[in-house]
Amino acid sequence: MVEVTPRRIAEHMMSREGAAPAWGLVLEEARAGYARVRMTLRTDMLNGFGGAHGGMIFALADSAFAYACNSHNAATVAAQASIVFLASPKVGDVLVAEAREEALVGRSGVYAVAVRTREGADIAHFQGLSRTVGGPVLGTADRDAG
Repeated sequence: MVEVTPRRIAEHMMSREGAAPAWGLVLEEARAGYARVRMTLRTDMLNGFGGAHGGMIFALADSAFAYACNSHNAATVAAQASIVFLASPKVGDVLVAEAREEALVGRSGVYAVAVRTREGADIAHFQGLSRTVGGPVLGTADRDAG
């Protein structure tokens, strides 16, 4: 049987969604209450001004948030999220979203996600509030198959 780890959970989630492969998301690290994901900004991810579309930046942050808040192997969804855009990256920039668990009480969690360029320039800050809905993310059948 394969051990359930935060990385395995995130990889399992990525394998079942369309967003991660469509946007070229790469999971760099996952541990309890933490995930770091990167994405290279492409021309099809731009807004009408030639900068990154805010929805793409939000989606990257939201993905890191999802992997971090599900890292405890309890199915968890977003209850609320907000973002502050600080700068507009350009085509070819590698964006890195780093999600950290700030609080986890009962079924509710608070997560902070910083989106930066690979060089460390601040792009956006995201806050996500999570709610555990029950059941494991990675169940026995999934563990045995992997």
